[in-house]
Amino acid sequence: MKLFFCSHPGGFANCYVLGTEGEKNREAIVIDPGAMNLTLLNIIEEHSYKLRAVLITHDHSRHSSGLRCLKRIYNADIYAVNQYIAEHKAFMVRDGDTVDVGPFRCEVISVPGHSPDSVVYKIQHMLFTGDVLTAGRVGRTTSIYGATTQMIAIRSKLFTMPGEYIILPGHGPPSSLSAEQLYNIDIQKYNQKKHRQQRFTVDW
Repeated sequence: MKLFFCSHPGGFANCYVLGTEGEKNREAIVIDPGAMNLTLLNIIEEHSYKLRAVLITHDHSRHSSGLRCLKRIYNADIYAVNQYIAEHKAFMVRDGDTVDVGPFRCEVISVPGHSPDSVVYKIQHMLFTGDVLTAGRVGRTTSIYGATTQMIAIRSKLFTMPGEYIILPGHGPPSSLSAEQLYNIDIQKYNQKKHRQQRFTVDW
């Protein structure tokens, strides 16, 4: 498979195209089209890809606004936690689902916190993490509950996965799962804060 990267400068967001190799029956999927720009269009057209699906990691405009234009050009299915994304109906996914789209097997991992509908898509050795996990940071949350929920899911669902994975985030450069386990500053701060919390016991 070939992985193509294109960015949306207006939102500093990443979009990815994953395509097959070979001379015939070329197929592709798109992850998080924040904009339908010439870069994305040229990747699909110049490689003669049949666009099979669009995967949305979460329903924020920087990661889904390109759907309005994309759906005017391509008849691709949309997969997301929500039933509608940018006014287009989507096939709903949930934690633990496996979505088979042509040659692409996409495993769905729910990691709420940054948004209630945040998911990570695992495809072979790649993790498309949206805003859940980026190089050195985790997704912003609006409450302590959201931050804790997100951190628990990252540690229990992502960091327990055997083997090495490439992190392909919604913003910023790629990383690796092992690097984030060791060096992610937000996770280090969370662990330090948790360690400093006093433990109280009550004798009855």
